[in-house]
Amino acid sequence: FKLYPWEWMVHEQFGSHAVADYGIVAWIEPIWKMLWSNKGLLAILWELFPNHPNLLPARLHEPPDQGAYVRKPLLSREGANITLVSPKGTTTTTGDYGEEGFVYQGLAPIPDFAGNHPVIGSWVIDGEAAGIGIRESTLPVTTNTSRFVPHLFLPR
Repeated sequence: FKLYPWEWMVHEQFGSHAVADYGIVAWIEPIWKMLWSNKGLLAILWELFPNHPNLLPARLHEPPDQGAYVRKPLLSREGANITLVSPKGTTTTTGDYGEEGFVYQGLAPIPDFAGNHPVIGSWVIDGEAAGIGIRESTLPVTTNTSRFVPHLFLPR
């Protein structure tokens, strides 16, 4: 197993072969995942559904009108090259992303529980809950060193 995003692979010398042979090679991650990995979708969703309660304001070329925001590279992973701007100050993470451009999104601060910032990743399939993962960090950005928190749901 190797984490190698599709958006990198298609630019490699062998990239056209990976796409042409897609149907005969067993890929763990489908090629359409490349579309959902692009954070530019956040700006498109906001444009299509402004003020939707499950979305934050997002733009491609400038921060939202509100004061606090996050700048995210369009194709970054695991918290790389993120900048948080808020009244409390600015926090920036390092990484190798950003040449592709950025999306600016309103800031929804992650709760702080005794210095730990948990983020819940959930999966829903056909309207049914299918999985949940909790990542926790001492930083306000979830990174590749964030902990995976074990959890258990017990029936009542």
